[in-house]
Amino acid sequence: MPVWGVVNQKGGVGKTTTAVNLAAGLAASGFKTLLIDADPQGNATTGVGFDKQRPEVTLYEVLVASADDENSTLVYQAIYPVAEGFFILPATLDLAGIEPTLLSAVGKERILAEAIRPIQDDYDWIIIDSPPSLGLLTINILAASDAVLVPMQCEFYALEGLSQLMKTIELVRRRINPSLHVAKVLLTMVDSRNRLSQQVAEEVRKFFGPKVCETVIPRNVRLSEAPGFGEPAISLYPGSKGAMAYLDFVKEVQQTCAVR
Repeated sequence: MPVWGVVNQKGGVGKTTTAVNLAAGLAASGFKTLLIDADPQGNATTGVGFDKQRPEVTLYEVLVASADDENSTLVYQAIYPVAEGFFILPATLDLAGIEPTLLSAVGKERILAEAIRPIQDDYDWIIIDSPPSLGLLTINILAASDAVLVPMQCEFYALEGLSQLMKTIELVRRRINPSLHVAKVLLTMVDSRNRLSQQVAEEVRKFFGPKVCETVIPRNVRLSEAPGFGEPAISLYPGSKGAMAYLDFVKEVQQTCAVR
């Protein structure tokens, strides 16, 4: 059962859109899928139509209990159905205050991994959406993941900070999670008519080689509109270019894992 963290410390690169549509696509393909929203902004939570005012238990409460080494079953109460085979572990703004709790905990880098351990075998896939930072919460995501999916926007500053991200992933792999690796790099917001997009794509492929997905996600207004309706683009606008690209990406992910 793969656990993938969707990670890039740069904001606005399509992390949440990718996490939501990948999880929804895997669920639609027949895989029981859990989407964990580990971004305090809670955009993945609202992006699947879940009311952030509704949950009594969210990722924040689960991490606090795990940090205190209490109530390991609380995670079951924090998981809510979205659609057939598709579940969300939601986040609210409370999660912005979790780092002091994590900092004071023994084994602070593995609190999330410990928290989700009881439910891992219940799902075929777990996708974790991350905040746009390389703080302790993101370190927890890397420690809890088997692999990393890196969405990268095809724009001038795409490669900025990439070396720091790769250094962080390597440190976590070496010191905390030996199985961690970059599974896929996904190019997002691609304008094929734009020479700059082509140049950035070439540079990313030089850096990552075959890890870069063959599928690229185009700039598409439907991808931006879908979160406002609380539904993944692949189900709300299945005929749009963006949705069709994400469906191709889901197939590519499945093929990659079948090969592994």
